Amino acid sequence: MNTLGIKKQFYKNVIFLDWKWQIKNRLKGISFLSSLGIIPEKQVEKFRTLLSSYHFATTPYYFSLCHEMDYSDPIFRQIIPSLEEIEFRLPGSQLDPLAEKVYSVTPHLIHRYPDRVLIITTSLCASYCRHCNRKRFWSTKPWVINKKEIEQIVFYIKRNKNIREVILSGGDPLFINQNYLEYILKKIRQLQNVDVIRIGTRIPVVLPMRITSSLGKMLRKYRPIWINTHFNHPYEITKEAKKAADILSLNGIAMANQTVLLKGVNDDLDILSELFTRLEAMLIKPYYLFHCDCVQGTDHFRTSIKKGQELISKLEGRIGGLCIPKFVVDLPNGAGKAPCGPNFLEKIDGDMAVFKTWEGKKFIYKGASGA
Repeated sequence: MNTLGIKKQFYKNVIFLDWKWQIKNRLKGISFLSSLGIIPEKQVEKFRTLLSSYHFATTPYYFSLCHEMDYSDPIFRQIIPSLEEIEFRLPGSQLDPLAEKVYSVTPHLIHRYPDRVLIITTSLCASYCRHCNRKRFWSTKPWVINKKEIEQIVFYIKRNKNIREVILSGGDPLFINQNYLEYILKKIRQLQNVDVIRIGTRIPVVLPMRITSSLGKMLRKYRPIWINTHFNHPYEITKEAKKAADILSLNGIAMANQTVLLKGVNDDLDILSELFTRLEAMLIKPYYLFHCDCVQGTDHFRTSIKKGQELISKLEGRIGGLCIPKFVVDLPNGAGKAPCGPNFLEKIDGDMAVFKTWEGKKFIYKGASGA
């Protein structure tokens, strides 16, 4: 089915808005890709090789957001496999650049920062983003964390009193069974040292109808919870995405967004300005703009670091501060996140500081040395 047909179905058929129907009818495999007319006959075997390492699946809903059927389209580019994934490499590219395996203290539990831990709850997603930083999971058998592993994790967190925040990641935590997700949340919430639970998810983007009233009410029981969404382009902000955000906010769930800077998708000032201001209107705080991690299979998405700095610098003054995320590079080998946004302070000389304003003008500030 082409994107026009899917859009017609989206607006005329209520079944299309059923998240279970979306999962049952996910678009996947070489046959669907061939139907798009993007695979020359002589490249079919290359695409089979590509899919053997990096599989393909997406929801009909998310595919319907494509405006064009080629890699110039920001949605198409994020979900449709490209031979660049196996044929293009940049220096420093690794399977696990963030050293998550090294920092795994129990199965699926990563402890890299003193006060927080991250649980990889599953390898499953509703839609597999081509820029995923855990593409190393894609060639393995799909899995969901089991109860024995959860007990090991709970025991570890309970013994480490400095841990005050637990992040659920994946795959996608909101893709697993709701009752089982509640089981995990309940176990974590019983820990006296845990103040906040964070959930990283792409569901509001690729399958927003999964955010039901039932799910919202369940999450409400385990507040304070922050949902970290992953909107990358204004095309992703739809009526259904707004409805999902409303359900979460009305149930007292705070939301922040982590955008990845992607070449050919959102490396443009106008696109980012629109994305971040529209997120603010949905009560989703733009939190991070990530430089694309140096993960094998994603190198064709990576811009220069300088490009990200320039974009963030130009956003200052153009849109409100609440709309502007922090531009960061997640450094390889577990070195952590390094903010690298613009510095408007040029120098301090005794009692005088010299600033550059967002308009590019110099400003002299007196009294810089303080009392």
